[in-house]
Formats: sequence, C-alpha cells, structure tokens
Amino acid sequence: MGKRKKSSRKPAPARQKVPLDTAFTCLFCHHDKSVTVRLDRKEGVSYLACRVCDQRYQSKANHLTEPIDIYSEWIDAADAAQSAQAPRRPAASTSRPIAAPASGEEDSDEE
Repeated sequence: MGKRKKSSRKPAPARQKVPLDTAFTCLFCHHDKSVTVRLDRKEGVSYLACRVCDQRYQSKANHLTEPIDIYSEWIDAADAAQSAQAPRRPAASTSRPIAAPASGEEDSDEE
C-alpha cells in the first residue's frame, strides 16, 4: 500500500529582517537620533559620537558586535562613571546623642 500524496504547499514567505537602529538618543543633550555608531571590524574598534554635544566613546568590537551593543556599553559606562563620581550619602542618623568615648581618667570627687 502506498502513501497518500500530499497536496503541494506553497513556500512560506520569507520573513523580513527588521534592521536595527544605528542612530540613538544622546544621554547628555537628549537629542533624538544624534548619536551615531561606526564599527571598524577590521581594526576591532567601534566609535560612538554625538553630533550635537560632541560626546564621544570608543570600545572594542568583534564580528558579532552591533551598534546597539556599543550604545548599551556607553550607557553602562556613563552610569558607572556617575556612581563612582558621586559620593554616597551616609546612613540616616538617629536622634540620640553620640556617647563620649570612655577614657582611663574620670573626674571623681571621691578619694
């Protein structure tokens, strides 16, 4: 006994590959699409620059690196620089007075 012949199906349409952005919003001047990323895969370096405020960033790149990866690295580096620069506020203090350190000499009227 043979198998039934299946009706021929039309091939599915190829999925459209949505291109990723290459122009982004600047972290410092907040202009839309002012930051561009240039990848030099041969040299293994990537360059990010804002056309408005001239902010620049440079990073290593490989054959898998995309512009969005460099933009994300720039955001992380800016956050790290900001957190390292800003001193942390001390913990909230209590309203109790701080006890004076105990010393060996005490003023005492008894002898």
